[in-house]
Amino acid sequence: MTVTPTVLFICQHNAGRSQLGAALLDHLAGGRFTAASAGLSPADVVNPAVAATVAELGVDISGNVPREVTTADLDEADIVVLMKPGLALPSTPRGEVLEWSFPNPEAWDADAVRPLREAVGAQIQSTLLTR
Repeated sequence: MTVTPTVLFICQHNAGRSQLGAALLDHLAGGRFTAASAGLSPADVVNPAVAATVAELGVDISGNVPREVTTADLDEADIVVLMKPGLALPSTPRGEVLEWSFPNPEAWDADAVRPLREAVGAQIQSTLLTR
């Protein structure tokens, strides 16, 4: 029996970057990983522009609810991806920590988010899918 590694994407509000990372990993990895996302101070809703750009790929995250990262999340994740370097986590992750640097798309429209979507997808391809 093969264990599917869990990748936890974390950003500040769990509305944009981390949601994007988890959605793209699910889309690109073909079940090789379990993707999750969380934030340090969750927003009320997923960024609509981010949801719209992943919907273009056939992935619906519009019903996702931003949530706060927990110690249990950090204990269970095999890989923790910080979508912004230096985030102060509530505990030390058990798994490997990757620090990526992507801008916060909080006030962006879908046209502005598309290049971010492509950059995050490329980072996933080169960093996670080559394992």
